[in-house]
Amino acid sequence: MTDRYAKYETFEFDRPAERVLRMTINNPETYNSLDQQGHKDMTYIWRDIDEDEELSAVILTGKGKAFSSGGDFSMIEANINDYQARVRAWKEARDLVYNIINCSKPVVSAINGVAVGAGLVAALLSDIPIAAKSARIIDGHTRLGVAAGDHAVINWPLLCGMAKAKYLLMLCEPVYGEEAERLGLVSLCVEDDQLQDKALEIATRLANGAPSAIRWTKYALNNWYRVMGPSYDASTALEMLGFTGPEIQEGLASLREKRDPKFDQTSPI
Repeated sequence: MTDRYAKYETFEFDRPAERVLRMTINNPETYNSLDQQGHKDMTYIWRDIDEDEELSAVILTGKGKAFSSGGDFSMIEANINDYQARVRAWKEARDLVYNIINCSKPVVSAINGVAVGAGLVAALLSDIPIAAKSARIIDGHTRLGVAAGDHAVINWPLLCGMAKAKYLLMLCEPVYGEEAERLGLVSLCVEDDQLQDKALEIATRLANGAPSAIRWTKYALNNWYRVMGPSYDASTALEMLGFTGPEIQEGLASLREKRDPKFDQTSPI
């Protein structure tokens, strides 16, 4: 493994085929949750991938039973209580989305189990997301008490339509693998035991294809996302604003206590 990836402790790396890098989120004890360092790693690794002349395709997956269970409670608490942490979270959330969009190398995500938070961002902004039948995709922002930021506003309406995007994002409805394929959130859904083989098959085909043609096609198609940049920027700003208010306090408490939240309905908005 080249030294450029040694600093990214969040992932296991291997080369399952020529010019293919596989990144495996490696924290199975907590279903691949991401702490502050994990969030940072997920954000900035795409710049190194973009510059790596030895790569033509990337696979992103999770170790064990989950793809990624989202950010841990310590990150949420820091965003609530610390202005500097909140600003850093906003910057990383912004950079994560644009770094993936601007990464020239085609990315295949193999979504195994639950996919939430920054892991879900990377999964659904991948060029070819593949879900196992048991995959469980959830954007849980409003359940937590903040606006749906991260990535959803930039691509969910395009992938599955505005009406369905509003239903899923405002209600935090889970979407399983076959339904995700039917809605267009993912490219393919396969049996659980076929997921890694299918991801490798597609990544290998991409790695063996015409590199400039594939990368330019990706760049041009991702202009659909770039056009939505102002809407996305508004969503992340509003998400961060939510970390200063009372709803996040109740949302976090209810998650810790494993109960339904009881939000105050006297919002001034």
